[in-house]
Amino acid sequence: MTALLRLEQLGVIPVVVLDDVERANDLADALVAGGLPVAEITLRTGAGLAAIRTVAARGDVLVGAGTVLTADEVDLVVDAGATFVVSPGLSLAVVERCVARGIAVLPGIATATELQAAVVAGLDHVKFFPAGKSGGRPMIETLAEPFSTVRFMPSGGVSAENLADYLASPAIFAAGGSWMASRAHIAVGEFETIARLSRAAVDAVARVRSGVLA
Repeated sequence: MTALLRLEQLGVIPVVVLDDVERANDLADALVAGGLPVAEITLRTGAGLAAIRTVAARGDVLVGAGTVLTADEVDLVVDAGATFVVSPGLSLAVVERCVARGIAVLPGIATATELQAAVVAGLDHVKFFPAGKSGGRPMIETLAEPFSTVRFMPSGGVSAENLADYLASPAIFAAGGSWMASRAHIAVGEFETIARLSRAAVDAVARVRSGVLA
């Protein structure tokens, strides 16, 4: 199964910022307990790369790398075990390196120009970022009209309150967010809370896909 297909099945991807690699296994345990065995671990801190390596080695969590900005970073995260790469913007160098390494890539786009460049680069899945400040679901659906083969993952401003609305759009294959595994939760060891919020997110995905939006 490809990473993109698995992300679509899961429907929601925790975007994780870890300040201490010693918290990585506890975080992974909480996500698994919540029925959400996936994490986009960002490179926003010095612990990010080591956390990717630690969680990937477990084998029970789909691990992606977020905030990947350069082709060299693609090599680092793939070698650490990441199975998908997420960027805040569209870097053709990052896309090309991911393709060369055989790894799924979700570059961030916010405009039709950026989306067209992603399509020309051969992509049919992208991240829409920052979703909340760039028009949200209505903007995604507007972009999807001329780019009907593209599927979107909104990230940035996605929350427990608006997750269902995003996922109800056929243009959206999954959504990324940090509310279920926030930096603050991780820092103080609130792993039971992370498990509970993850389970609630999983339940929200299931309700949308069964046709129950409330």
